[in-house]
Amino acid sequence: MQTGSGTVIGTEHFGTLADGTAVHRWTLERGGTRVRVLTYGGIVQSAEVPDRDGVRDGIALGLPDLASYQEYAGPHFGALVGRYANRIGGASFELDGRTHHLTRNEGRNHLHGGAYGFGKRVWDARAVPDGVELSLVSADGEEGFPGRVELMAAYTLDEDGALRIAYRAVTDAPTVLNLTNHTYWNLAGADSGSALGQRLRIAARAVTPVDAESLPTGEFLPVEGTRFDFREPRSVSKEYDHNFVLDGTDPAAELYDEGSGRVLTVTTTEPGLQLYTADHFDGRPFGPCAGIALETQHFPDSPNRPEFPSTVLRPGEEYTSTTVYGFSVR
Repeated sequence: MQTGSGTVIGTEHFGTLADGTAVHRWTLERGGTRVRVLTYGGIVQSAEVPDRDGVRDGIALGLPDLASYQEYAGPHFGALVGRYANRIGGASFELDGRTHHLTRNEGRNHLHGGAYGFGKRVWDARAVPDGVELSLVSADGEEGFPGRVELMAAYTLDEDGALRIAYRAVTDAPTVLNLTNHTYWNLAGADSGSALGQRLRIAARAVTPVDAESLPTGEFLPVEGTRFDFREPRSVSKEYDHNFVLDGTDPAAELYDEGSGRVLTVTTTEPGLQLYTADHFDGRPFGPCAGIALETQHFPDSPNRPEFPSTVLRPGEEYTSTTVYGFSVR
């Protein structure tokens, strides 16, 4: 099967859930990039790009089979996360005078869509020019969120091999929505060990500092003079799980691995980027800091923080969000 300007798309059976639902894998290839996407969770299972010598290798942490994704669901490997990426404090929020109580799946808080978020759902899929479009309906009251939400996420490759993920959604009742992709990147190769030491630049002058529960305090902390200052490239070290307030310039982030020469650029319409260094990986199936997550999104706990950009979606409005992952060598 082919669509668009030379994007090769192959589909194959990837596995079957206990209830009999089939999961498929779509393979996209264009401009030297090969990407595999699962209908289970909208997961980016792999992204293969060449190094400076032209040798293509996988740079996204992925798992070999459906059973592994179910067993190791906690890290959200490559998943499409929602309804609300990141944390909502107290697993509740007020909207239009009504309090909504959500699933508590991280202590007293709500994280990444709850116990059965979008990364564990099977999405419908259809071929579109240059890629595949996934679609899903999230029922009113799912995980405590109001409104029936219809979602679409298109994964496409451009002529240079950049991966574009474009989200759209509508609702029949006021709700909140915050989507992201949770791929972990290691430009030296997905099986190369720790990604620490790769050089990162983030176009952000501030971060939203967090408390002991990793919830934002509501402040905007200037990065100047702190370990969060990635305005110039610096080596990534341990212990990052923080939201950066993007300044709107492109690219929003750039990651570089000197050994392979690979460069990843991230361009997004979102106001924030969560840098997570996966310190808590315990070797099953990857060791600590085996990948770096660069999650483009709105800010954590925005429904409870009126000072943050709003994540409210109302009937008659359309949620749109686009992030592009570009690949090159240096």
